[in-house]
Amino acid sequence: MSQNLPASCRCAVMNAFNEPLSVREFTLPDNLAGGEILLEVELSGICGTDVHLHKGQLEVPLPLILGHETTGRVAAMGDSDTKDWLGNPLRIGDRVAFTVGRPCRTCHYCRVRRRPSRCLHRLAYGVNTPCDKKPHLLGGYGQFHFLHADTAVYRLPDDLPSEAVVGAGCALVTAVHGFERMKMQWAESVVIQGAGPVGLASLAVAKEAGGRPCIVIGGPRERLERCKRFGADLTIDINEVPDPAQRRKLVLDATGGFGADIVVECVGMPQAVVEGWELCRDGGKYLVLGHYGDAGPTQLNPHVITRKELTLYGSWGSEPQHWTVALEFLRTRRERYPFHELITHRFDLAQANEALAAVARWETGKAVIVPNG
Repeated sequence: MSQNLPASCRCAVMNAFNEPLSVREFTLPDNLAGGEILLEVELSGICGTDVHLHKGQLEVPLPLILGHETTGRVAAMGDSDTKDWLGNPLRIGDRVAFTVGRPCRTCHYCRVRRRPSRCLHRLAYGVNTPCDKKPHLLGGYGQFHFLHADTAVYRLPDDLPSEAVVGAGCALVTAVHGFERMKMQWAESVVIQGAGPVGLASLAVAKEAGGRPCIVIGGPRERLERCKRFGADLTIDINEVPDPAQRRKLVLDATGGFGADIVVECVGMPQAVVEGWELCRDGGKYLVLGHYGDAGPTQLNPHVITRKELTLYGSWGSEPQHWTVALEFLRTRRERYPFHELITHRFDLAQANEALAAVARWETGKAVIVPNG
């Protein structure tokens, strides 16, 4: 370990669901093994999943350091010749991003089905890796973050600001994965249900894939204005058009009376699925991206699937290859899709509870914690 590093650091810890996070101090690792990396955290995004985790809507072990949308600078490495996932050499001071999930690489889904996002033993930084045992620093809401040797790490180029990476957060890689599974065709019409981070990222991916028209249904108005900035051809405000039947009519009018080729659920509310099926054209595709947390059941009519001959897709998280696509997307399309502009609120570590509450109340664009000032 470097002589210039402190002996300990501060992290915001979730000790119980629906209770305030507490700032605790943890010792830094004494030494690092080959491939392990210690980061000084630069920015840590506050994702909607963090809110779900704090509310206890996912079964995860405690105590937990939240934060899975993180950039940082390499503070120490176990090997001086450590490389990132693409083979680029890493040096002290390099800015990096990294994948959240750590699949086991040995289970049935990792080896046989080649679907590591469904790994039976998948661990995820800031989601299901408790901090009660060393190396402790396994989430972004802290001054330092430990990375295991099997983590997919990406050195960030100078022309890709950290604000763009964290502004896009996990939403962009989630959208990249989902659209890859769905295999969207050029010039298909797309309806995005939800104007939050996942909806906005899905809109950007759909536009780049040639979607026309691209329609966003959601709210509040500020979020819909961002969608227009990202190229939405039509936005439908659920506050101004509260009747689902009227929203469907607007979609039909915009798609030649047939409905959309593709509808993407990015809301995380079960009733959105009920509405979304009816927004598809006959033979259309429906992709569920918003239900990372279990928001409960809803009544669905399976007859709609057969009557409309729908194809349904689910997509969970992302894999390392989706990060390579997303980072290049951000680097080359930064002006067209200014994810960096989404960051509206910055909080220090002591304000972690205030930050979570603001995100839960939809009072922010993208909120970030800046733990080192």
